[in-house]
Amino acid sequence: MGVEWRDVASLLLLLPLRLLLAVLAATVRLLLPTRPADLRRDTVLVTGGGRGIGRYLAAEFARQGARKIIIWGRTEKCLKESCEEIRSLGVECHYFVCDVGNKEEVYQQAKAVREKVGDVTILVNNAAVVHGKTLMDSDDDALLKSQHINTLGQFWTTKAFLPRMLELQHGHIVCMNSVLALSAIPGAIDYCTSKSSSFAFMESLTLGLLDCPGVNATTVLPFHTSTEMFHGMKTRFPKLFPPLKPDTVARRTVEAVRTNQALLLLPWTMHLLVIMKSILPHTALEEIYRFTGSYACMDSFKGRT
Repeated sequence: MGVEWRDVASLLLLLPLRLLLAVLAATVRLLLPTRPADLRRDTVLVTGGGRGIGRYLAAEFARQGARKIIIWGRTEKCLKESCEEIRSLGVECHYFVCDVGNKEEVYQQAKAVREKVGDVTILVNNAAVVHGKTLMDSDDDALLKSQHINTLGQFWTTKAFLPRMLELQHGHIVCMNSVLALSAIPGAIDYCTSKSSSFAFMESLTLGLLDCPGVNATTVLPFHTSTEMFHGMKTRFPKLFPPLKPDTVARRTVEAVRTNQALLLLPWTMHLLVIMKSILPHTALEEIYRFTGSYACMDSFKGRT
């Protein structure tokens, strides 16, 4: 028992020192930015790449030098248009119609990608839906659909492509999440729940990859972004906190991947939200409710991949 208490005491003494060293290391990284990785050997697959942020992401990866781009989605017309746009940039692009909420379809299309295009080295899990309703107003099938696409879909896609990345010792898993994973709002219970689950999935995955050389993960948590998916949403203070532009989110995301940044909050002021919830959780939740109380869910407030 005495030995155990000594171990605990040593840990308590070392913990502040380890935290201080971690803060100093993070500060050094900020002052001396990491040299961005070269994407010329990478094949990038973006789910939900036919529209919204996914379309901007696919194009941004192409602009920043990716070798090949693959886009998945459920609407062929949008996928074809996005693919043509990327090809106009001089980058090889392929599209596959795939519903990531369908496990069998994901595995089938992943096999087709490997046979037709080759190994995927950067997987961007972007596909998502939102129905924008309270629990009692939500349709059960719609609730299941959002969990299948927003959360379980990442399980299936990651299981499909991660093993080869581990073999190659080269790869990156990206999750396009939302700040709502950290601070839910009323009126979008399906989306908030699925994004919180997705955040936990990525946190666990990121820690698990620490012992896997050459394979990394990035989770992006943006504030309200002005895309078709959230058309009609209004915040109480639009001038103080305007919606993010999708091209800005795409650019910052690709930069985070190239510099191996594990977590990206957009804009940076969202860090204050995390700090506030850690120190005064109840007060923070009340303030978030007041801030988002005027979120308007119009008829068009419904997301599609």
